[in-house]
Amino acid sequence: MSLNLENLFWEEEDIPKEYLLEEQIDQRTFLSNGEMKTWNGPVSEVFSPVCVKTKDGLARKRIGSYPVCTEKESEEALNAAVAAYDNGRGKWPTMSVAERIKCVEDFTNKMIDKKDIVVKLIMWEIGKSYADSIKEFDRTVEYIYATIDSLKDLDRQSSRFEIEQGIIAQIRRSPLGVVLCMGPFNYPLNETFTTLIPALIMGNTLLFKPPKHGTLLHYPLLEAFQSSFPKGVINTIYGRGNKIIPALMESGKINVLTLIGSSKVANELKKLHPKVNRLRAILGLDAKNAAIITKDVDLDLAVKETVLGSLSFNGQRCTAIKIVYVHRSLAQEFLKKLSEEVAKLKFGMPWESGVSLTPLPEPNKPAYLQECITDAVANGAKVVNENGGQTLESFVYPAILYPVNDKMKLYREEQFGPLIPVVPFDDLEEPIEYLISSPHGQQVSIFSRNAAIISSLIDPLVNQVSRVNINCQCQRGPDSFPFTGRKDSAEGTLSVFDAIRSFSIRSLVAAKYTDDNKKLLNDIIESNNSNFVSTKFIF
Repeated sequence: MSLNLENLFWEEEDIPKEYLLEEQIDQRTFLSNGEMKTWNGPVSEVFSPVCVKTKDGLARKRIGSYPVCTEKESEEALNAAVAAYDNGRGKWPTMSVAERIKCVEDFTNKMIDKKDIVVKLIMWEIGKSYADSIKEFDRTVEYIYATIDSLKDLDRQSSRFEIEQGIIAQIRRSPLGVVLCMGPFNYPLNETFTTLIPALIMGNTLLFKPPKHGTLLHYPLLEAFQSSFPKGVINTIYGRGNKIIPALMESGKINVLTLIGSSKVANELKKLHPKVNRLRAILGLDAKNAAIITKDVDLDLAVKETVLGSLSFNGQRCTAIKIVYVHRSLAQEFLKKLSEEVAKLKFGMPWESGVSLTPLPEPNKPAYLQECITDAVANGAKVVNENGGQTLESFVYPAILYPVNDKMKLYREEQFGPLIPVVPFDDLEEPIEYLISSPHGQQVSIFSRNAAIISSLIDPLVNQVSRVNINCQCQRGPDSFPFTGRKDSAEGTLSVFDAIRSFSIRSLVAAKYTDDNKKLLNDIIESNNSNFVSTKFIF
C-alpha cells in the first residue's frame, strides 16, 4: 500500500501563520572586529527542506540568503581575533572570571529575547520538528547556565593557595588563544554552542563559521554577540569551507580547532597547520553506533529503544543507532515488531503535532540513501517494512534492511539518515569483532536481561567505545556526562565539566614560601591589580 507522499506537503497558504517567518531573511551583514560589516558580494540562497505545492509541482520554500565571503574577509576576521587575544594580553583573556561570566549572562538574556525567530529558523532550515526545535533552544540555554555554574565551582576551588614542599602557588586555568569553531547542521544551535560557549567563557577569542545548513538561525544573535563581548572576541566567517578555511589553518594563527563533522575533513585541516604540536583539536566526528540484541532480551523494550535510537530526527544524529545486531533466533520476531513500531511513527511537516519523521535538509541525501538501499538489495538484503525507502523530493520513509552483510555500504558507512540495517548473529563474538574492526568508536547499546552476558560484553567494549548503554538507546546526555569517542569518532572530551577544561590549560604562579614572598603575595591580593592572583570568591 503506497503512502501517497504527495499528501505530505502543503499548499503555502495552508501553513499555520504562527509557524511562518514574518519575512524572508536576506542576510547582508556579518560580525567582524566588533562591527556589523555590510556585504555586497555573492550570496547563497537558502531553501528549506520543506516543499510547498505550486502549479508547477513541489518546490523547496525559499527562506532567505547569506553572504558568501572570500578569503579576504576571513583573514580580516582572523586578524581581529588575534589582535583581541594579543598574545594573552588582550582585555578578554586578562579579564576576571566573574567579569567574563557577566558578559556571557548578558548575551544569554539577549539570546532568550530572540527565541521565537531562532526556533522557527531551526525548523525551517533543517526540517526539525517545531517541538524539537524548542527543545534544542531550551537545552542550549540550560547548557550555558550549567557552564557558568561549573566555572564558578572551578574558580572557587582555584581561589585558594596551595603550599607543597616549601612552594606556595595559586593554580588556575588560562585560555589557549584563537579558536576556530565549526558546528554541525543537525544540532546547529546546541552542538555549536557546546563548544563555542566554553571556548568564549574561558577567555579565548573566536572565529565562528556557522554550518552550511543552519546558517541563518545564528543571524538574529549577531547583535547580541556584538554588544555583549569586547571588540574582536567573536567574529563570524561565511563562505565555502574548502575556500576560506585552508588559509586560516595554514596561517598557524589558529590555536584550537573545534569541529563537529567528518574525520576526513578534520584530518585534512589539521595537516594544514604548520605547527601541529601547537594546535589543540576538540572534535566530534563520525560514528557507526551498534545495538546488540541478545537472545535473553526484553524484546519490546529493545524494539522501542531501537526505533528511538535509529530514527529520532530521522537518524541524523552522530549518537544514532546505525546498525543493529540481533540474535538469529529472534531475528524474525524482532523485524516484525520493529516494522510495526516504525509504521506507528507519524510523518509530516515539522509544525504538525506529534510528528516524528520530517523532510531531510541535505539536498543530495535522498539519492544517497536510495543508493544504499539498492546496494543492500543487490547484495542479498530485503526491505522488510512496508513502504520502506519510499521517497518524494526531500522526504524518505524509513527502511529496515535485512540481512545486512559486509559486502554492503550500510555495513560500514555512516548513513546519517532513516535506514536501519539489521545483521543476524549466532555468536556474541561477531558483534564484538565488528566493533573491534570498526574505524568508529563512539557508543554501543546492549539489550539483554542476562547479567552475565552483559558483563561479558561490557569489559571488552568499554575499550572500543566511549559509552556502553544498557537496555537503552545511544545518546549524548545528560550534559554533565563526558561525551567523546575513540578511534575516528572524536578527539577531546565534551561535557559541562570537561569542556571548560578542554578550552583552557592549567597555569600557576609559584614562589618559595618565605616571609618576603608571603608579604609580596598579600600586597598583590590586597591591591586587586591581578585577576589571576586573587582570592576573590564568586557566589
